[in-house]
Amino acid sequence: MQVTRLVLKNWRNFKTVDVALGSRVFIAGPNASGKSNLLDVFAFLRDVAKPGGGLQKAVEERGGVSELRCLAARRYPDIEIELELVENKTSWTYALGIKQEARGHRQPIVAYERVQKDGTILLKRPDVEDSSDSLRLTQTHLEQIIANSSFRELAKFFEAVSYLHLVPQLLRHPGAFSGPGMPGDPFGRGFLDRVSRTVGRTRKARLAKIQEALRVAVPQLKKLEDVKDDTGVPHLEAVYQHWRPQGAKQREDQFSDGTLRLIGLLWSVLDGDSLLLLEEPELSLNAGIVRKLPALMYRLQRQRQRQILVSTHSPDLLSDHGIGAEEVLLLTPGDQGTTVQVASAIAEVKDLLDGGLSVGDAVLPRTDPQTLSQLDLFQ
Repeated sequence: MQVTRLVLKNWRNFKTVDVALGSRVFIAGPNASGKSNLLDVFAFLRDVAKPGGGLQKAVEERGGVSELRCLAARRYPDIEIELELVENKTSWTYALGIKQEARGHRQPIVAYERVQKDGTILLKRPDVEDSSDSLRLTQTHLEQIIANSSFRELAKFFEAVSYLHLVPQLLRHPGAFSGPGMPGDPFGRGFLDRVSRTVGRTRKARLAKIQEALRVAVPQLKKLEDVKDDTGVPHLEAVYQHWRPQGAKQREDQFSDGTLRLIGLLWSVLDGDSLLLLEEPELSLNAGIVRKLPALMYRLQRQRQRQILVSTHSPDLLSDHGIGAEEVLLLTPGDQGTTVQVASAIAEVKDLLDGGLSVGDAVLPRTDPQTLSQLDLFQ
């Protein structure tokens, strides 16, 4: 299943959004324009649909309705999310409107919830039962097993959405950071446990593919495998070739930030076939490696028919001429919120691409702040 269209109203930075999505999407924009918030739409629906989640918890974890609602929202303050999806030849639409109770606890409630399959309406709320019991509107049908039987494919799809923004320090020293981990482990604190829990043959096959890539990206690295120490704690162990005939072994706490991030990135692309959200995968990586990432992700995702959404600031990542302008979303902040455009719909960008420029050269200069030159005067 893949998302083919995203429509938003009053979601965080965005007053209105209506864009088509392909199997690979790159999201570019200035700092604080809303790249992470755009990805969070899908993480939000995951948090609503997953066991132990739900609407109330998903909204609370994000600070409440007032934090989710766009500051430019005025006359129509409801938050609205609508997705069109395709699975083989079956089309789906899921739409959710959220508002805040007018009085009382001011908790979030469902303004509307709709589901269509191949044009047939499977769910349309509020319904008669909602009208007779307003407490029902504090939950979506998406999160209720007893209520989502006719569209459980959607619930399973949202539940499986994966997000990664691996923080190497968390992976190296997970015990040094107190407190509970974030839902879904987006920063990789439990990454080694995740690898260890994977079925043996699958784990070995994935690590073999990652090892092959690392041998190119990290020439001294000759072997990568998963091991456990005497207490049963999982580790990654690599053999680095040097003047000693047998080389030397190192564990993940000695790996470079770039090596750890590349391992996490490749594992995530190989891990399942659900929607994958990647936040700035270029961080800590050599520019030459970054330039190869789009092609590498394409080859790996094509094997699994997986949809990947990537936020980036990197001209190196977007220098790949295999990236089409229809795969890039350009975010532009303004007084009425951030606008989102598919790069192929911008005439100037199309002209630059026709002239032979890469998407990065054509799009990224448009993300520079207009007052950037004033930094030269800063003392």
